[in-house]
Amino acid sequence: MQPVLHVRAFDDNYIWVIRGRAADRALLVDPGDAAPVLAALPQLGLTPAGILCTHHHGDHTGGIEELLRHYPALPVYGPASESIPGITRPLHGGETIEVPSLGLRFSVLAVPGHTRGHLAYYGHGWLFCGDTLFQCGCGRLFEGTPAQMHQSLSALADLPGDTLVYCAHEYTLYNTPFAAAVEPDNVAVRDWHRQAQDRRSRNEPTVPTTLAHERVTNPFLRTDVESVRAAAERYAGTTLPDGVAVFATLRRWRDNFRG
Repeated sequence: MQPVLHVRAFDDNYIWVIRGRAADRALLVDPGDAAPVLAALPQLGLTPAGILCTHHHGDHTGGIEELLRHYPALPVYGPASESIPGITRPLHGGETIEVPSLGLRFSVLAVPGHTRGHLAYYGHGWLFCGDTLFQCGCGRLFEGTPAQMHQSLSALADLPGDTLVYCAHEYTLYNTPFAAAVEPDNVAVRDWHRQAQDRRSRNEPTVPTTLAHERVTNPFLRTDVESVRAAAERYAGTTLPDGVAVFATLRRWRDNFRG
């Protein structure tokens, strides 16, 4: 039985469905649209046992109120510092979520940067990171600072290498050309781009990857690597004093990248 399933929403969102040991119940992660979830649950033979939210953006939260109309007793976990209708279990990071009936336990990680209150959920070798970390990329800085995002990504990168990274969007083929521009000699990036193209040609997801894979392909986790620093300095036209400055330059470069 596959423990983590996905429901597709909008153009490229993934709503994650985490099965517990009770084979007929599951947690939902970032349900931005209720309709595909309500359609999928009966087909999967599942009833929701709770909702995990990573941040307040509508494509991650827009389905919560409709889901609560169908399942009014659902606990809804999410960032206490962000305005999200329907939250019943506000979180700050540092907490542990336990769902004994499903045999699930998650550490709650504060990962500000994309938004100020962004959270990630880690447990059972899975990382549900919303829009903080993507395959070969990271989220835009809508509310946080480069220092915050760099620290958040560094904390995620310190998790075990076999951790499976479940981000919330299918962005791999948007991100691999940038990663290749930063490190044109990185064979792992070129190989991953080809593999991702192959998967997407079959309409298969490229998510999840492992953190070990991200450490060798994702420039935003490689700010201490000389080739990445050198590329960022060439783009900036100046020397960069530390990893935060390298990250900030990479993020600015990515925002303007048209490769």
